[in-house]
Amino acid sequence: MRRKQKEDHNSSGECENLNGWAVPPSTETDNKLHRRRTTSDPSNVRAPAANEEPREKNYSPRDEYENLDELATPSPVGSIEVERPQGFLEDQRSRESPTSPQNKRDPEKNRVSRSLTELYTISHLIFFSILGTLARLGLQALTFYPGAPVQTGVLWANAAGSLLIGFLIEDRKLFREHVSSSATSLPSPPAQQAFKDEEQQKEQLRPLAPHKRTIPLYIGLATGFCGSLTSFSSFTRDAFLALANALPVPISHTSTSSIDPTSTVPRNGGYSFMALLAVIITTVVLSISALLFGAQLALAVEWYTPSIPHLFARKFVDRGIAFLAWGSWLGAVLMAIWPPDRPGGPSYHGVQEHWRGRVLFAIVFAPLGCLARFYLSLLLNAKIASFPLGTFAVNILGTAMEGMFWDLQHSPSSIGGGVLGCQVLQGMMDGFCGATTTVSTWAAELRGLKRRHAWVYGGASVGVGLGVMVGVMGGSLWGRGWERVLCS
Repeated sequence: MRRKQKEDHNSSGECENLNGWAVPPSTETDNKLHRRRTTSDPSNVRAPAANEEPREKNYSPRDEYENLDELATPSPVGSIEVERPQGFLEDQRSRESPTSPQNKRDPEKNRVSRSLTELYTISHLIFFSILGTLARLGLQALTFYPGAPVQTGVLWANAAGSLLIGFLIEDRKLFREHVSSSATSLPSPPAQQAFKDEEQQKEQLRPLAPHKRTIPLYIGLATGFCGSLTSFSSFTRDAFLALANALPVPISHTSTSSIDPTSTVPRNGGYSFMALLAVIITTVVLSISALLFGAQLALAVEWYTPSIPHLFARKFVDRGIAFLAWGSWLGAVLMAIWPPDRPGGPSYHGVQEHWRGRVLFAIVFAPLGCLARFYLSLLLNAKIASFPLGTFAVNILGTAMEGMFWDLQHSPSSIGGGVLGCQVLQGMMDGFCGATTTVSTWAAELRGLKRRHAWVYGGASVGVGLGVMVGVMGGSLWGRGWERVLCS
């Protein structure tokens, strides 16, 4: 016998602060991320009739979810001269607050408990942070080859994560069933419906994101996977290494002697400055371009994009990922107790392998970094409407920690603790720092903020991050020097 009620995600004001979730669809003209949060008004969704029962259970996320900029960012697509229907990020934060009347939802008895909603959200973050970290390490390995035209492998991971979050922000089909279960009157996709005027377009687009951003699966993809696939700390680290003429490059010539890929030929300081600009410009431009391309791609394939069945996601995906997430993380921790890369461990053609330990420790630390970014964003992003303080804080904190771990790993005094200690430090950099910092959310915020605020925010992020690296890594490099790592 079919059940009369299905389970649905309950949206709470807090989710809207995740800029990755709240970004408006790209068809909306050039509105800013802050307005998106301010114009997300549940009153735009038709309320069920008095005799109509909710068809599915709603999730009950905390109000602070509105501070996640992955959820609140407006649509990346649109003209800068035309106001975005869902506004700017600053306006949304200033108009929306957890205590505002529009955010107070009528109590529903048919609702998933807040604790269960929180469990599902954390489980998705853990699971997708592991997948995102593995994808980033894989892309870095694939793009670091002899003769590579781009020497920073993390560039492609940052571009891929920005592309995916742009697609998720703009997409109106994947989670349509989840939204329609809560809002019984929703517009058809833009490709299927012609809007008569701008005001009508605004009203049609508003109901989608407030519900979409409360789905644990969507949070896991936007905040967990995209945030962990990209790494702001690795970006600033490579920028400093380019400035210091210490950027590792793949060997592209034959030699009879052993060559250290970290050894470089001395060069003029002007060339080092040009190398610094090359890393910064290529990363920022390619990430924002990938964000826009992902949004356009979502529009291009809208007719062919399937919708994830709500009951399937609610009954099987949420519960299955909760089991897989904690099981995978616990399994990685247990395996780390007996790391495979150790004296007498596996080797290939007589050469000791180190990649397993590096990947294993990255998996152990990645969920911690992702959860730290998630909760710091909830706490700080809404403090300053025109400056996402939470994302800025995690990016700078992760950058500082990356520099400290790098110094310890390359210390000539063997502070790193041999091969195993080297692997742990590498796992902290790839896992914890990589998942704590994010470029995908940062790119979405730059696109969502007003132009002047975006320049201030972007310039401060890059400038402070590079300054931290110069202070942390520069003192060690130019003071006592670095040695070749044991787990390379």
